[in-house]
Amino acid sequence: MACFPPLLRPTAALLALVLSGCATVGPDYVAPDPPAPAAWQSLHPGATNREPTADELARWWRHFDDPTLDALIAEALAANPDLARAQAQLRESRARRDLAGAERFPTLTANAGGQRVTSSRETGSGVRRTLYSAGFDAAWEPDVFGGRARALEAAQATEESSAAALANTQVSLAAEVALNYVELRAFQSRLAIARANLASQAETLQITDWRAQAGLVASLDVDQAQTTLEQTRASVPGLETGLAEARHRLAILTGQAPGALAERLSASGPVPAVPATIAVGIPAQALRQRPDVAAAERSLAAATAQIGVAEAARYPALALSGSLGSEALTVGALGGGASLARSLVASLSAPIFDAGRLRAQVRVQEALRDQALASYRQTLLTALEDVENALVAQNNSQRQEAALFQAEASARRAADLARQRYASGLVDFQTVLNTERTLLTVQDALATATAARATAVVQLYKALGGGWTPLPQDSRS
Repeated sequence: MACFPPLLRPTAALLALVLSGCATVGPDYVAPDPPAPAAWQSLHPGATNREPTADELARWWRHFDDPTLDALIAEALAANPDLARAQAQLRESRARRDLAGAERFPTLTANAGGQRVTSSRETGSGVRRTLYSAGFDAAWEPDVFGGRARALEAAQATEESSAAALANTQVSLAAEVALNYVELRAFQSRLAIARANLASQAETLQITDWRAQAGLVASLDVDQAQTTLEQTRASVPGLETGLAEARHRLAILTGQAPGALAERLSASGPVPAVPATIAVGIPAQALRQRPDVAAAERSLAAATAQIGVAEAARYPALALSGSLGSEALTVGALGGGASLARSLVASLSAPIFDAGRLRAQVRVQEALRDQALASYRQTLLTALEDVENALVAQNNSQRQEAALFQAEASARRAADLARQRYASGLVDFQTVLNTERTLLTVQDALATATAARATAVVQLYKALGGGWTPLPQDSRS
């Protein structure tokens, strides 16, 4: 203790005694090894187990080769309110991390003041004096048992979880834009089909009416043709409603008012063509890529660290404070040696009886850790399920589309032939009605299946964790 001034030696001895036994309490976090199957059960020729490159996943929508889709997703990633909120949440987490780090260091404040004092004539001299003071105050609570270190560890893990949550928002947003865009194009295709059939059925009605006026057919044929025409006409408003809703949703996703994209998306376009094959990699790679899995794992790490914070509260706490300054009757005398004033205080506090409150708090944090572990495991299973479901949907929608493509060609030929034969009086009108209804049904089903195939591919890219990129620099502060 020779190096310490006499005033500091008792405090230094106390500090050395306490710090000699200090340790970081609470469990040390060990990241769980996520169990994953060796291969996907639903892999098919349209999907390969080749590991996708970072660019393939980060900008997966470019594989659809649709400039309008590219532009909409870029606008959503730049202006979507949900994404802006996730970015703000990340900035909050980073600020809280910095706050937790600052709690481990001493605080130092400067002060200066003046005071005019007049003593009582009864107890003093009744003299009026002015006192001046200036100096510094310092305070520090050494992290003897690592509670603040655990708090910083939890804050860092929470920040990383927020960053992963932001990435997951990007993944969901890109997929949501693509899904609504596919739906928009599907409604446009189905509307075009319905309107084309309306024109054809109107022509059939006209022919039937002419034949009825000529006495070649009964008026029943005219009524049946009119019924079929009106049924098709009745399907149009519902399709127009679905189209408007998809367009409105795309506007909201891009951070605009519902009607902002009406003119821009008024022209019909095809459903985006899906790539021939998709690289999906192996399950373990998909789990590493998924930001929701990373967010759940980091939340588990934060919950584990919080156990140490609660545990440290059960142990003694050391507090050091001191001040150094000067006090004088004049401002000019503040710097003199005779005006020097100093103090140093050390205190040690320890819980003795709290009716089990602190121990209960530890159990609370342990239960929260167990909840986070269960959530992490569920997130892993959900991620694997998402990919398997998307693979099945992609394969089956492709097979369905191929079959309906052949059916549509046959139905079209049958409808054309039935009209020709009816005009020549070779078949009855019921044959014409049946072929026209079949054609409309098959064409609508084909348009729906084409959209379902594109939807399945979008969902597969989302399930693989594609669609997020590192944050821009302004989001890191």
